[in-house]
Amino acid sequence: MARTLAIHGGQPACPQPPPPMYPGGNWIDAEEEQAVLETLRSKRLFRYYGPTDGPSKVAELEGTFAARTGVRYALGVTSGTAALICGLQGLGIGPGDEVIVPAYTWIASASAVLAVGAIPVVAEVDESLTLDPADVEARISSATRAIMPVHMRGVPAQMDALMAVARRHDLKVIEDVAQASGGSYYGRMLGSIGDVGCFSLQFNKIITSGEGGMVVTDDETVWKRAVMHHDVIGGLRNNFASDEILWGVNYRMPELLAAVALVQLRKRNALLEQMRARKAMLQAGLADVAARKGVCFSTVHDPQGDTAIALVFFVETPDLAKSVVRALQAENIDASTMYSPDETDYHVYTHWTPITAKRSWTAANAPWRFATREVDYSPAACPRSLDLLGRAVHFDVNPLLSNQDVENMLEGIEQVLTQLI
Repeated sequence: MARTLAIHGGQPACPQPPPPMYPGGNWIDAEEEQAVLETLRSKRLFRYYGPTDGPSKVAELEGTFAARTGVRYALGVTSGTAALICGLQGLGIGPGDEVIVPAYTWIASASAVLAVGAIPVVAEVDESLTLDPADVEARISSATRAIMPVHMRGVPAQMDALMAVARRHDLKVIEDVAQASGGSYYGRMLGSIGDVGCFSLQFNKIITSGEGGMVVTDDETVWKRAVMHHDVIGGLRNNFASDEILWGVNYRMPELLAAVALVQLRKRNALLEQMRARKAMLQAGLADVAARKGVCFSTVHDPQGDTAIALVFFVETPDLAKSVVRALQAENIDASTMYSPDETDYHVYTHWTPITAKRSWTAANAPWRFATREVDYSPAACPRSLDLLGRAVHFDVNPLLSNQDVENMLEGIEQVLTQLI
């Protein structure tokens, strides 16, 4: 039965707006407090030493994270971007090298490539909003050295096909798992499939310590290089052979971050269970109206491995997407569009203005001066991605939502779709 939409003066389907989408952040409680207090009381805030001897929280986190990811090595760093930079250094990516990145990812993915002097080349995403393997292969040049799949909005990229492309062309694969901690692809944990995986612990992420990141790999050489880059004397601390030690910078994770992250890591499975259950309820509840109205859900290449932090569907036009989102927001439903040419969003490559304009800290050393071909960041470079993003309607799947909250959302979404499409 049709009712008056809130945007037209009716009562909202949801009595109040949802809580903010900070999955791990909203679950911080006495456990994290106790972990921080214990670390402060030990006075050991630096992983390598303190006023008294004792175990390192960073070392403990590295061991636990490696075990849960199914890899031999993990390295704690200061941010997800630092993890990407260390991972790229671990793979030996540098000036003149090209790294293929998705047209839809946070700008830090491309900035990390530039930070090691390499050149980001954008490729199309498919209906999962992750890298399209066929388009990746079409963009490979003689300068391409690596592919960076990004598991955007918690959805696993098509890793089997991407790994096959990488093997055919002798390329490295660096997984950006910033938004998909705990996800998997047909039984393999995300981050363990490529040559190196990089995670973020920034506050918006599934689990968080406010900031922080992790580098994971099975390759000892990659781990050693990442260790040396993340710590200016990392080679000496780890007794690496003197003739293999490289200079580094300091991206070392503090003990306080690790103390919080260890507690959050223990909560990760429960968080994922909550979000997966709510996403399943939403998708099942919308199946009929979506079929009637020609609304298509985004592809999930492995539903079992989806972290379920978001639900996305596509409508016919960008204007319709904007109208639907306005109506949903009036219902107190946390919906959003994903791309508009005139609204800056650093998740979409056309808005990476410092990169699209090919600006550099020093003109003489701009990475693009080493390019062997014209690198295109114009809207014409990835039109399919911009089309998909422009027609997308996005919902956060908050683990704090109750079953009643989900029922209210379903009622509001169904009414909006029924009346506006």
